[in-house]
Amino acid sequence: MVVITTQNIEGKRILEYKGIVFGEVVSGVDFVKDFMAGVRNILGGRSGSYEEELLRARQEALAEMEERALALGANAVIGVDVDYEVLGSDNGMLMVTVSGTAVVTE
Repeated sequence: MVVITTQNIEGKRILEYKGIVFGEVVSGVDFVKDFMAGVRNILGGRSGSYEEELLRARQEALAEMEERALALGANAVIGVDVDYEVLGSDNGMLMVTVSGTAVVTE
């Protein structure tokens, strides 16, 4: 399946628009990851544990969106947008949402 941020796929003609599809993942950040990120914040540098969690959540959200597009009979998703948000009373939850238009191409 082609998943692309643009509205067109070069060399392909869109035959049918199936609709908007989404993939959402809400992921909790555990105490250890939060503690280590706090240490990194004080000392400087990158937070590998947060980066890994973000990567995992984004991959899962994209996979979920692709599954929903396939269920509609699409072979591509165009105009993909990825959004991130922090949730929860202590900002301990990460939400990744991806959306795009499921289409059938030639």
